Amino acid sequence: MNILELSEQEIGRRQSLQELRNMGIDPYPAAEFPVNATSEDIKANFKDDEKREVTIAGRLMTKRIMGKASFAELQDGKGRIQLYISRDDLCPGEDKDLYNKVFKKLMDIGDIVGVKGYAFRTQMGEISVHVEELTLLSKSLKPLPIVKYKDGVAYDKFDDPEMRARQRYVDLVVNDGVKETFIKRATVLRTMRDFFDKHGYTEVETPILQNIPGGASARPFITHFNALDTDMYMRIATELYLKRLIVGGFDGVYEIGKNFRNEGMDKFHNPEFTCMELYVPYKDYNWMMKFTEKLLETICVAVNGTDKVEYQGKTISYKAPFKRIPILDAIKEKTGYDLNGLSEEEIRDIALNKLKIETVDETAGKGKLIDEIFGEYCEGTFIQPTFIIDYPVEMSPLTKMHRSKPGLTERFELMVNGKELANAYSELNDPIDQEQRFIDQMKLADKGDDEAMVIDHDFLRALQYGMPPTSGIGIGIDRLVMLVTGKENIQEVMPFPQLKPEAKMPQSTVKEWAELGVEENWVYVLRKAGFNLISDIKDQKAQGLQQKLGDINKKYKLGYEKPSVEEIQKWIDGAKA
Repeated sequence: MNILELSEQEIGRRQSLQELRNMGIDPYPAAEFPVNATSEDIKANFKDDEKREVTIAGRLMTKRIMGKASFAELQDGKGRIQLYISRDDLCPGEDKDLYNKVFKKLMDIGDIVGVKGYAFRTQMGEISVHVEELTLLSKSLKPLPIVKYKDGVAYDKFDDPEMRARQRYVDLVVNDGVKETFIKRATVLRTMRDFFDKHGYTEVETPILQNIPGGASARPFITHFNALDTDMYMRIATELYLKRLIVGGFDGVYEIGKNFRNEGMDKFHNPEFTCMELYVPYKDYNWMMKFTEKLLETICVAVNGTDKVEYQGKTISYKAPFKRIPILDAIKEKTGYDLNGLSEEEIRDIALNKLKIETVDETAGKGKLIDEIFGEYCEGTFIQPTFIIDYPVEMSPLTKMHRSKPGLTERFELMVNGKELANAYSELNDPIDQEQRFIDQMKLADKGDDEAMVIDHDFLRALQYGMPPTSGIGIGIDRLVMLVTGKENIQEVMPFPQLKPEAKMPQSTVKEWAELGVEENWVYVLRKAGFNLISDIKDQKAQGLQQKLGDINKKYKLGYEKPSVEEIQKWIDGAKA
């Protein structure tokens, strides 16, 4: 990277970096720094009558230089604590460079430092660390966007959602509460695993690269497996492999892992997302509803200390039991139309001509039509946790037929705050019925439904060996974390969500400039002067452009031989050509 591609602050920090090295100070030392305390620990266990020696490390967030003594603020993994730095205590001998030069001039906000000293309380009553030794552990070359206030107005706030997601490492450092969200995410996962483990279920791993994108209705990502010279699919679900393990004799298996669906992005969807799927033999969807209620209540209490969450101005309670309502009853209640016993064409007519649903087309089968109607008119109305149960068979190709309601299946979806959180079945274990369901799905694919399931012949073979009656459930982890932390956008609960490619300023290449006779060094000077494209200089006066380039040459002490006015005129003429 050419130095002129950096900001003035970045250039200054690199100059400080070199000065430190010239002084014999390694700005990135390799040795262990033996931390024995944290900011939180020091404050929580402070005693006025005890001089406690501490060793801490973290990032400098503020510096207040006050002559022979200064204050700074250090941020570690647990919070922030004030540092008091006395020149003569830090540098007891004749050499005061560590304070006068290193700390005051060469250390910057964002640098990571190690501190040895003792805890004390200042005259203002703030628990602080009196610094006796100060070690630079990592020099920060980019300035942090630290918020500054003037006349009540905040400047340099790092609050753009895209920038926060793209540069999560900065977001975590400068914005309060971000790290806490991801700690809560970890608590959700830890609690879920502990809950399943205590019930005797085994955590497993299944393939991410699959020959067939099975287990859900979704558009897959496709990649090429060079060693086998065949196309493979990133998994859209873990279901069919987990059921194979139930066939093999496991007494309950679960997997928490990434799924990939080549579909849209919005505040509730990310193409790469984390899902948990659990399968338990000899259970049904009624048992699974009760199990899910207890699981979610346990997670909510573990994360927030209560079974209630404040979300978008609403109080959502995860206290069992949750409401249950059949999907066709919900549609009738919200739209006035009873879809029981209606044909595909009759439902299509209601969707298109009476309910005016624009997303419906001729490729949609009966199941998708019902799903569109429910999504448009019902889904968003269920705020408190509600089990939507007893889905039509056309919507549920992997679900067992309802034991007492013809045409329906033993399936539920859990709705919370108007969005699906979980999907569960009494799993279909009749291999003949399952094969016919797959065939029906392929008919939908032939009509143009690119989310229809593909026949998995190996899974059918596994079922023919016999799978016990089983209940299974899938829970979207990202949505669950949103709900228990009160976040409104999925990007806020994913450390590194998928984003569109980062926009870059258009620039003419070094090679293109060279065709005008511009040497590489001067390309970067031109860019620093604001001329990123060759066309940017075509209206410049040669003498004026020479002056601008000369000023940058002088300011940054580059020492380049200045091009003549005649040479620059040739550049301009070339830009006009």
